[in-house]
Amino acid sequence: MYNDQDQKYLDQFDELSAYPINNYESIIGKNEVLSIKDLAHSLEERKWVHVNSTFEGGGVAEMLKSVVPIAKGLGIDCKWYCIEGDENFYSITKRFHNIIQGLDQHFTLEDLLETYIETNKRNFEHNKIFSDMTIVHDPQPCASIVHGDYEGKLIWRCHIDTSEANEMIWNFLLPYINNYDGVIFSMKEFAKKGIKKPVYQVAPAIDPLSKKNRQRTHKEALNTLEDLFKEHKIDAERPIVLAVSRYDIHKNQKTIIKAFKELKKSADIRKLKPQLIMVGNLASDDPEGKEMYAEILDFIDGDPDIYALLNIPNNDENIGALMKMAQVYIHVSNKEGFGLVVTEAMWQGAPVIGSNVGGITLQVIGGKTGYLVDPYDVERIVAYTKFLLLNDEEREKLSYYGVEHVRKNFLVTTLVKKYLVLMRFLLGIDFPYFRIEI
Repeated sequence: MYNDQDQKYLDQFDELSAYPINNYESIIGKNEVLSIKDLAHSLEERKWVHVNSTFEGGGVAEMLKSVVPIAKGLGIDCKWYCIEGDENFYSITKRFHNIIQGLDQHFTLEDLLETYIETNKRNFEHNKIFSDMTIVHDPQPCASIVHGDYEGKLIWRCHIDTSEANEMIWNFLLPYINNYDGVIFSMKEFAKKGIKKPVYQVAPAIDPLSKKNRQRTHKEALNTLEDLFKEHKIDAERPIVLAVSRYDIHKNQKTIIKAFKELKKSADIRKLKPQLIMVGNLASDDPEGKEMYAEILDFIDGDPDIYALLNIPNNDENIGALMKMAQVYIHVSNKEGFGLVVTEAMWQGAPVIGSNVGGITLQVIGGKTGYLVDPYDVERIVAYTKFLLLNDEEREKLSYYGVEHVRKNFLVTTLVKKYLVLMRFLLGIDFPYFRIEI
């Protein structure tokens, strides 16, 4: 849009073409496709905008790369904008993220007024957004409701758990939040008290037709991973225990490493020779990732059976293939907004051990689609991992029910459908069935 060496401006993602909803018919069925088309019919040529803080990295960007094209394919004028900031802005908003999830972090008045607020202001100095519905994602652009320039209905979409947010930062954000026409959380339990506007529950979702999430055969997965395995000397014949996430203190990777080292002490498991593969990417709005990755490498301490990979090539295809190959997938965050990587792993048929935290509990149904544990319960993580590695029948059962649970609840078509219902409500067409007031 605008280019100036001294200022940062709202940027638009222009690379997404319309994508027909009919392409999902083989996965969700003809009736569901027709239902989505019916909802969209009265919204044709209406304007729908998303605003967030990064085009690359993280679940929000990944979802929008599917939501926007599908909306366009349904005849809606859908656009995606990203606010831009300097390294200091992203450092501050990362601290926002941490403190909202309960960590003790330091802020100065300068951080809040001269960096956070001013960045939100600068992004709109030469930009105005007019839309029938604008969804502003997460804390980074939250203040743009006051300091930006919008026309139309505005929704704040929070992808993190605010229920235990620090009072200081929550009281700072709350006046901005209460300027929106409504707020979306992944779970109603994530909403801290003080919100005066309607609150809606909408779960995140994955695109089953994306490179990462397309369902593939075991042979296809092996072929995809050939170069990656050769580069890192990973043996495709040995069982794979997999963990995929950002390198972040809340993802609790050290507990996974500790559990895996304990697991290897079992005589039965030593015969299988399992390997732990951990994969993570760095998002542009997460400056702490490099430091956390260095800590993880130190914690691994040279264990030859543990691989901590960062920013792997052919990322989407390799991640999807790894999830298809995994005998066990572990995700034991101590804080989690939703955990889309759990959805992705389940969709590929990987049996999941997940922590009983946040949105993971919507996905992992104990004994049916996976197993839930306390985040730091090493003993139980070891027991479930051992059980799954030694029991093919149990892995197959969890795999089947996991895939079907995702198909019914957590595909991008369901996400788009709920957004369309909300848009119709905001425009006075009808009432949403998923409204939750607090």
